Amino acid sequence: METKTERLLSLDIFRGMTILGMILVNNPGSWSNVYPPLLHAKWNGCTPTDIIFPFFLFIVGVTTTFSLSKYRINGNNKEAYIRLLRRSASIFLLGLFMAGFPHFDFTTIRIPGVLQRIAVVYFFTALIFLNVKKEKIIYIIAGLLLFYWAIMTLIPVPGVGYSNLEPSTNLGAWLDRLLLGGHLWSQSKTWDPEGILSTIPAIGTALIGVLTGYWLKSDNDKTTKTVMMFFYGSILMAVGYVWDFFFPINKSLWTSSYVVYTGGLALIFLAACYWLIDVKDVKWWIKPFHIYGTNAIAVFFLSGILAVIMGMIKITESNGEVISLKSFLFKNIFLQIANPINASLLFAISYVLLWLFLMWLLYRKKIFIKL
Repeated sequence: METKTERLLSLDIFRGMTILGMILVNNPGSWSNVYPPLLHAKWNGCTPTDIIFPFFLFIVGVTTTFSLSKYRINGNNKEAYIRLLRRSASIFLLGLFMAGFPHFDFTTIRIPGVLQRIAVVYFFTALIFLNVKKEKIIYIIAGLLLFYWAIMTLIPVPGVGYSNLEPSTNLGAWLDRLLLGGHLWSQSKTWDPEGILSTIPAIGTALIGVLTGYWLKSDNDKTTKTVMMFFYGSILMAVGYVWDFFFPINKSLWTSSYVVYTGGLALIFLAACYWLIDVKDVKWWIKPFHIYGTNAIAVFFLSGILAVIMGMIKITESNGEVISLKSFLFKNIFLQIANPINASLLFAISYVLLWLFLMWLLYRKKIFIKL
């Protein structure tokens, strides 16, 4: 086993592709005009958009193995605990800031969220990595997924009387309302896609990444590493597909079938990046993704804040209508050159390119914002 701290270029590229995808799907010109692959599945199912978040948690797991291995080797867990507490708290607070911006109404602020889930999953994943032998992690993953499957499909929901997987009446939604009532996703108010119970299997997603990190750090040759990532990725996808018949693939519930299916896809995507970049040295295409990948959390946070600001700024048109800056730009630039659905996509692409330029300014100065 290698003992040095390494940095895989392919992992940075994979992270950059994932964050770019997040920004693309989060910022259409108009939510009324979006191509279906750029939307989440309405409930059960998995669109390309639904794989983005689990890909990022998978990457969190892989990077945990690389970044914290030195603490396991040196036996200095105290420093590691301080680091993971600081990082988890920082990411969680950034998520709360995004949820509250700009009014910060703490009576209704959404407590769960994307960054909040990343923070919690990272915290528990790092704890497990620091304290559990590699050989036992597979049993923890299986235990988490089977436990979640059992409680979601066997326990009657209080006030409903039977177990179910519907949006507002499943056990996770009941627990979210019980503990976080008034602080849930504003579009539903009765459940949250990053709720409490579904964080349990989400840890499983990151732990699949941890095992992948162990594999990438092993002494096996690069070809073997690539082939086995493709192999195990295919196995996980097949298991997820079969499990879907009994526990449907569902991002909002982060079902166990969703974990293994998207975990398999993540393995295959990383294997492809690893083979192209770290094995075959095909790097002519990677620069935009590298720029995104080296400041991933920063660009996700800042792009989200700017999107809110663009919705806050109001502009009065010549006919007296008051619209947001975003709507003004979409109407007067993008709708002038394309039909609504393509104009909406062009707006999202332009937003991605804007942040690519802004992050390039940091990249060329070697400024990498770390938490």
